[in-house]
Amino acid sequence: MNWSLVFTSLVTACVIVSDARAQEGWVTQRRGQAGKDLNAVYFVDAKRGWIAGDDGLVLSTEDGGRIWAQQATGTRESINDIYFRDKEDGYLLAGNQIFSTKDGGRTWRASVRFPASAFGGAEPELYSVRFTSKKKGWVVGSVSRGETVLDSLVLRTTDGGVSWQRQFVPPRGELIHLDFDGDKRGWIVGGAGVILHTKDGGETWQAQFSKTPATLYHVDFEDDEQGWAVGERGTILRTVNGGDNWKPVSTPVRSTLLSVKFVNDTQGWAVGRGGAILRTEDGGLTWVQQESSTKQNLYALFLDKKAGWAVGGDGLVLKYER
Repeated sequence: MNWSLVFTSLVTACVIVSDARAQEGWVTQRRGQAGKDLNAVYFVDAKRGWIAGDDGLVLSTEDGGRIWAQQATGTRESINDIYFRDKEDGYLLAGNQIFSTKDGGRTWRASVRFPASAFGGAEPELYSVRFTSKKKGWVVGSVSRGETVLDSLVLRTTDGGVSWQRQFVPPRGELIHLDFDGDKRGWIVGGAGVILHTKDGGETWQAQFSKTPATLYHVDFEDDEQGWAVGERGTILRTVNGGDNWKPVSTPVRSTLLSVKFVNDTQGWAVGRGGAILRTEDGGLTWVQQESSTKQNLYALFLDKKAGWAVGGDGLVLKYER
């Protein structure tokens, strides 16, 4: 037996395994501008995605993030959210404006602006947008004067974003994020632990009892029963009955969590301030902290079955490959 050849083969095998392991986990990149935040990320499939943030910045990729190209948005406002119904039709929120595209972001236009004069001089801020069909969509946010939040804001469209009508909901505080499962059931989360739920496609919204005073920044439902919400001081809430009962889950961090996403009913991630990344493999019953190699705040998260993306401060992009 040629022991030299065997030894060489073993070393080669070890190198291959080591290289494979090195590729697992979160890999840090910088795609945005240094000193500027990236606030939103959205992919329609494994190849096509967008990231967005301060100064109206939008970058798009068509090859899974190897190459990013800047898109002209026509605004210098910070972008709070970006959402695509498919590869062509997309929406973004910047300050008090909604922008839309029909060509994958090659051209963006300001479709609607909500001036302060329409709110008695108070400033509206739009945070989250989702559509349940080609025509029906919602935007949530708040109305403020200075640092004081005066009222919640829920906007609805039934014509694909051509026009938007305000819906009045029970709480008067800040509403930050919404998620729908199907075209009937949806959830909104926000300040002071507020959770709103609709069973009729957004015609009416009712409050659910979150049992926490913490601000909730993000909500994600895997189906119409299993859902999770995250927020201040490491807060994670879990429901298995559509939000009729929300229960707090113990977490290994006290950092504010800003985004949560599940890829199936057992595997999920959450990200937040100070580079916090948490992972669960049991439906959110227990969470473990993952190495992120950054102390920058991570504001948004997107995951599919093969890859994940997190974006944050200082133009930071983290990619996760499984």
